Parts: sequence; C-alpha cells; structure tokens
Amino acid sequence: MPLVDIGRKAPAFTLKDSEGQKHSLKDYAGKFVVLYFYPKDDTSGCTKQACQFRDSLPGFDSSDAVILGVSPDDEVSHRKFIAKHDLNFTLLADPKDKDSNPGVCAKYGVWQEKSMYGRTYMGVVRTTYLIGPDGKVLQRWDKVKVPGHDQAVLDCIRETAT
Repeated sequence: MPLVDIGRKAPAFTLKDSEGQKHSLKDYAGKFVVLYFYPKDDTSGCTKQACQFRDSLPGFDSSDAVILGVSPDDEVSHRKFIAKHDLNFTLLADPKDKDSNPGVCAKYGVWQEKSMYGRTYMGVVRTTYLIGPDGKVLQRWDKVKVPGHDQAVLDCIRETAT
C-alpha cells in the first residue's frame, strides 16, 4: 500500500502495547499524535531514535502531543526494550498476518521491499507521521535519519499549533 499523503485522514487502527492494553487512534482525538514506525526493538538506529523521543518527551507533553512507536515486534520484545532503555512513551506491537505482513505498517505504507547485501526482503522503512487533533496527517517524514529528528517533529508541532 502507498504511504498516506499529507492532508488525508490517518487510517484507523487498534494495537496492543507492551502490557497488552489496546490503543486506538481514536483514543487520541483532539491531540497531536507522533506515530513513528521503526524496524526492530533494540537495534542501533531504533534505540537512538527511541532514546531521542524519550529525552524530548517533556516538550511533546507541553505541546499536547503523544508519541506512539510501532514495529512488528511483539509485546514481550517491546517490554524488554522499554525496560532496558527506560522509555517513557507507548510502543505498539503490529503482529504479522498469515501472509507475514504487519497490518498497520502496511496500511500506512511503511512495509516495503528493502535490500541489504544484495538480498531483498520486506521490512519497515523508518517513517514518522504527525497526525493532527482532527485525525488528518499534518506531516510525514520518509526514510528518517535519526539525528535531530525528534526536534524536527517537535518544531513542526509548535509551528502548527501557533
């Protein structure tokens, strides 16, 4: 599926967090939602990105924004990742279906063909969506480079909110 364009309604979803609690996009109506998709718990780039969001959380909180991280990893993996890095925001598990596709990652267009060392495979392309209080996509960052990404997202929220 293609990436969701800016200005479009963000696709609805319901996923479980690291404790098995269900979270739906509609639960966050009226707030900014930073929905970031990442490949895998406890890998180098994913850890750096999560720790940046962790360290910047006070700025997001003061902007009435929530951060939701999504990967195909399961709840147990998320729980270990959260504990190991003292993460202070929600990670959601997007389980793979019978065809080995994580449903929400596919809906948002981030489940794509990737290539490494000449081998192609399907995986999550690091992507962040900023969803506005009205449920529409305000901004999208494709193939995210981690350094400074948290600040770029926070700046976008602050610019939009004023």
